[in-house]
Amino acid sequence: MKIIIINGPNLNLLGRREPEIYGLQTFEAYFEILQQKFPKVTLEYYQSNVEGLLINKLHECGFGGYDGIVLNAGGYSHTSIAMGDAIKAIKTPVIEVHISNTYSREEFRHKSYLSKNCKGFICGFGLDGYRLAILHFLG
Repeated sequence: MKIIIINGPNLNLLGRREPEIYGLQTFEAYFEILQQKFPKVTLEYYQSNVEGLLINKLHECGFGGYDGIVLNAGGYSHTSIAMGDAIKAIKTPVIEVHISNTYSREEFRHKSYLSKNCKGFICGFGLDGYRLAILHFLG
């Protein structure tokens, strides 16, 4: 089983950015925990603040070699039709994850241009949402 986690803009600041919303743990530290919890899964991690690079990575991972993509596109979820189109175009299933409950925040965060093209949507469980997405792919 091979799964990639793709994180979008500002998620490189986890542990420092708005800790009351996102917590104090860096994603790199959490990724090590995920690797320990799932030793039989090949887990990869990619992060970019650039929309086009995220789309390129979805294309790269979307046609074989990966069993699943866990995607937290951050703010692009609410603005990027192009990312939604990229998810629709690829074959590898995508689960959209958000650390915070987007529905308890600003109204513009209530709409995602990605969700309808994803296999599922997880929000509001903190970093644990990534683990839940991986568990789904494991069946």
